[in-house]
Amino acid sequence: MIVHQFSADEIWLRICAMEGEEFETKTGKPFTFEISGNTFHPSRTKYNIAKADFQKALNLVPIEGPGVISNLVRGSAYICAVLHDRRVRRQDW
Repeated sequence: MIVHQFSADEIWLRICAMEGEEFETKTGKPFTFEISGNTFHPSRTKYNIAKADFQKALNLVPIEGPGVISNLVRGSAYICAVLHDRRVRRQDW
């Protein structure tokens, strides 16, 4: 089991700070997002992703790709892209 030195709330704050910034999925599709409370709204789709889904994925970082978590969370491509962006992960994983 991997023990991380960060909290899920800390990572969520990092994600919130990046609202409106451009990210890229593993397949190279650019997107931005908005945050409303505990909900992540990606620009490329109409569905929302809960903070809880990011927390589930955080337990598994680093993740090889979105397919690894596709049965665990909604919006795995977006979650994977955001969690593995250097601005969010920094040096934590």
